[in-house]
Amino acid sequence: MNGDGGEEWRRLHPRMLVIHPFHVAVRAVPALLGLSVAGSRGGIPGHIWSFGALGLMVVIGVLQWFTTTFRITDEHVQVRKGLFRRQVVTVPRDRVRSVDVTSHLLHRVLGLARVEIGTGRSDQKSGGAVKLDALGMAEAAHLREELLHRRPAAAARTGEALTGAPGPYAATSADVVTGPADGDPAASPGPGQAPWAETDALTGAGQAAASTGHAATGTGPHGAGRGSPADPRGDAAPVTAAAHRNDAWPTGAAPAGDAGQEETELARLRPRWIRYAPFTLSGIVAIGVVAGFLSRLINEGGVDLRQVGALRDGWAWFTDIPVWTAIAASVVALIVFVAVASTLGYVLSFWGFRLTRHSGGTLHVTRGLVTARATTIEERRLRGVEVSEPLLLRAVRGARLIAVTTGLRVGRGAQRGGSMLLPPAPVAEVERLAEVILAPGPSGAASPREASPGETSFDQAPSGEASPITVPLVPHGPAALRRRFTRALGVNALAVLALLALWEWAGVPAWTWITALACLPLAALLAADRYRSLGHAMTPEYLVTRWGSLVRRRVALERDGIIGWNVTRSFFQRRAGLATLTATTAAGRQGYGVSDVAMSAAIDLAAAGLPGLLDPFLVVPEKNTP
Repeated sequence: MNGDGGEEWRRLHPRMLVIHPFHVAVRAVPALLGLSVAGSRGGIPGHIWSFGALGLMVVIGVLQWFTTTFRITDEHVQVRKGLFRRQVVTVPRDRVRSVDVTSHLLHRVLGLARVEIGTGRSDQKSGGAVKLDALGMAEAAHLREELLHRRPAAAARTGEALTGAPGPYAATSADVVTGPADGDPAASPGPGQAPWAETDALTGAGQAAASTGHAATGTGPHGAGRGSPADPRGDAAPVTAAAHRNDAWPTGAAPAGDAGQEETELARLRPRWIRYAPFTLSGIVAIGVVAGFLSRLINEGGVDLRQVGALRDGWAWFTDIPVWTAIAASVVALIVFVAVASTLGYVLSFWGFRLTRHSGGTLHVTRGLVTARATTIEERRLRGVEVSEPLLLRAVRGARLIAVTTGLRVGRGAQRGGSMLLPPAPVAEVERLAEVILAPGPSGAASPREASPGETSFDQAPSGEASPITVPLVPHGPAALRRRFTRALGVNALAVLALLALWEWAGVPAWTWITALACLPLAALLAADRYRSLGHAMTPEYLVTRWGSLVRRRVALERDGIIGWNVTRSFFQRRAGLATLTATTAAGRQGYGVSDVAMSAAIDLAAAGLPGLLDPFLVVPEKNTP
């Protein structure tokens, strides 16, 4: 039966009639200021131009609501949008990989949330995602449940008892509850009741509820789930969950489908982790954003900074002080600004961070102070994890954990794309959480143990088998070591010679080649660190590879998620007998390489990872018969 026939088209929430015009007007502020200045010079009062343009922006924002409709059928998710260029976006429901629910400050005030449905195109500019901006928070929660747990659309609407009127998010509560025994009727919340405890500190409403946790039962690559009899990587052992709520949903507005599911908390933010924020250097991005906005504002508004008295006096003072003092002051000011901006960004992005595992086979991430965000990942789409250690963060024994899954952005957009499983935190906590997510035995679920003060509530992986997160890696040999030093020192030496020549014949300042010469020891240290970071391993279930220095990454990629191999050899690699073996996959970066490994080792690794795949391409030398 075609499920697209009788489903009605629905509109976005009516409160978006307020948000759409506001967003359009805010984005146009620099242009409106420039239009005001330009209009004043043309003889017509500038405010008339500005108000006219603002009115046009409001009309455009209102039309977005009237021209956007959507419907969820048993087979498809469809969105119609556009006024002059009409579009109908259709996504099969079996292609849905993730559902990301985000609520910015104005959305939260009006009780709305934006829903982004990921379809597996993780690193494209558009991301291949379907966006609904925005729905009521309760409706967004039900839509997430409906899409990820494959409930029929009609059944989902029949059971949509949306308790609790959409409104601002509930206040933080931190109630530790003990789950009843498995099979106890008290373990299942009543109709419309959330499966977790929540106490509203603003209204005093709400009461503690019991919650139990199980290992996830999502299906694996072949349809068997972690925790199912067909997959020994997780048993459905009952677990006592500590429900510390700082969630993104209003009281009583949890998805109705979640009422029958059980939840295990795997991680939550510890305030002491904020000390790692200055070492993430995310404040550099803030500098770029602020500088870009001010530059556009100045250009559009025709502002001459030389006419601003405070700026003119400050620049005069700065140019009068000694050069080395000015450089030192600039460096200190930059460090302080970046540290403060990075800390502020960390708190805004990850405050209230909580990672939970649901018995329906999903991982659920909630985070955010001003902009609240909830991301749900199907575990059967998870192909591994990445432990990322930027240089400064690694120096203070910190790291972050990223999911290797289909449908979510990775790399520089990992935080924005929702694939972050743990923000910058102690490396021991990151490794412990990674082991729990990839745990191959019954202890894959969090076990009820006493947690030391400040420690997360998840347990370590079983010790019977080497974890892909801590398994020793195979080094890549002296040829890879020589290649690292040749590239680092050779490039630096060429730069020194070029600057020397320019100093001798073109009058370039001498400090340029002196600085380049002083960088030689740093280049040698970088080469040594890059070699120490190289390594790989093959476990019964995972390919493990590690690389990088400025950002060291260790990826554990599920062997069943590898769909092919790519062997590349540059001119210099061929001279050294090396190759780069890349495992192609539909998840994450779509390819994870084992760099500068011996050619024979690359072939053996590929043959062990996917037996028989390379056989048609291999030439076996003939043995000489007497």
